[in-house]
Amino acid sequence: MTGSSFDHLLALSDDVGIFEHAEHATPRLEHGYCVDDVARLLVVIAREPESSREVQDLARTALLFLLEAQDADGRIRNRRSADGEWHGPHVVEDCWGRSLWAFGTAVRRSADDGIREGARSGFDRGVGLRSPWPRAMAFAALGAAEILEALPDHREARTLLEDAIAVIGRASPDAEWPWPERRITYANAALPEALLVAGRHLERPDLIDEGLTLLTWLLDRETVDGHLSPTPVGGADRDHTPPAFDQQPIEIAAMADACAQAWTVTGNVDWLRGVDLAVQWFDGLNDAGVAMWDRETGAGFDGLHETGRNDNRGAESTLAVCSTRQHLSLLAVQA
Repeated sequence: MTGSSFDHLLALSDDVGIFEHAEHATPRLEHGYCVDDVARLLVVIAREPESSREVQDLARTALLFLLEAQDADGRIRNRRSADGEWHGPHVVEDCWGRSLWAFGTAVRRSADDGIREGARSGFDRGVGLRSPWPRAMAFAALGAAEILEALPDHREARTLLEDAIAVIGRASPDAEWPWPERRITYANAALPEALLVAGRHLERPDLIDEGLTLLTWLLDRETVDGHLSPTPVGGADRDHTPPAFDQQPIEIAAMADACAQAWTVTGNVDWLRGVDLAVQWFDGLNDAGVAMWDRETGAGFDGLHETGRNDNRGAESTLAVCSTRQHLSLLAVQA
């Protein structure tokens, strides 16, 4: 992986999937697996231009996990215990959206014919569903955009993008709070990123403008004294100002992805500032001044507190490091 290592991801994984939680660096088997993390895993590996045979085997494991989570109608179960038993109903929540994102990314980017074929099957099974939840639809839209990069005539992917816009909502005319929700919560930058990709593929400049407006506002709000200070677990409304804690690496990864997408859509290198700030947040340019990843293993730490970091190194945090650092090559554009 560009600038880091897959070592900790491999240590968290077995022949079923990637374990969700860790105690320090040791996987907590009793908490099992979740589709959200396995989908992120497939996205990260598919994005990697060169990886070892062991990592490619892990991509196949991730794809099989996601396909087994899916029912015949395309809905997804999120939880699986270490003994292989699935739990909970099939739903169209975040796990569904993230699965479509993973399937779409694999179709476009994987070098493995078998992975691309299986991912196409999973995407086509789930693309006709809709979720009432903005983030689930945003994640699904990111997958649909990846599909359209590979298969421009995929009509169902294009329709999903159109429907995602209505669920995500549009920018408010209130310059102080243009966000389409009363509160910002989690994976926030995925919403403007979804508007950007929808605008690009639907040839809707108005959506691109709104995505850029929202992303500009969010990046400005979450930049404090020259570093990122993301919205914490509890969310925030217009009366809350950063810094606040517990900050999660997933917010940084979402910001890096969205700013990289903004650069792709506009060609404006100013957007790479957000990518750079995201990389630096993990390196220690943050509200506590501590590194949020282990350079040797690639592990990400689970949260940033006012007094320091959470030393547990779970899947979500580690994948957030990996995803963010995959954008390092873009920063050479600024040099």
